[in-house]
Amino acid sequence: MTRNDQDSRRGGRKPGSPGTLSRWIQRRMNARTCTRIRRKGGRVMGMELLILHTVGRRSGQPRESPVTWFADGEDARLVVASGGGSRHPDWYLNLMAHPDRAAIELPGGEPVPVVPRRLTGDDRARAWERITAEQPRYAKYQRKSDREYPVVRLTPR
Repeated sequence: MTRNDQDSRRGGRKPGSPGTLSRWIQRRMNARTCTRIRRKGGRVMGMELLILHTVGRRSGQPRESPVTWFADGEDARLVVASGGGSRHPDWYLNLMAHPDRAAIELPGGEPVPVVPRRLTGDDRARAWERITAEQPRYAKYQRKSDREYPVVRLTPR
């Protein structure tokens, strides 16, 4: 049995997945950022933030995640599931597990139910080109990752 096998048996988590403390810290940071978005607006490091409302894929509990977004037409928003690691961020996994329960909240507004659609092929390529033109850091992040970052279009219901 390898060390990774042993580690994955301890605590029931896969190698490379965040532990209990890491998840707790992330949830605290998300809560603080969501409060800041609601009070002061959603612009950080030159990027617009929204609050993505999802439901935990295993727990069924409501989740709120601050996520950068890019305009896509009049009402739709694009979000990138980067997460800075080798696995998809939890918010993305939750969103794809329960797409019918997703909503977005913009600063000063109420949550609006949305329909998420992961972009593929030419749609993703065009969206990715616009995203990286607006925020080149995403291209830099993508080059450092071994997985293709999903791009999701969120359209109001």
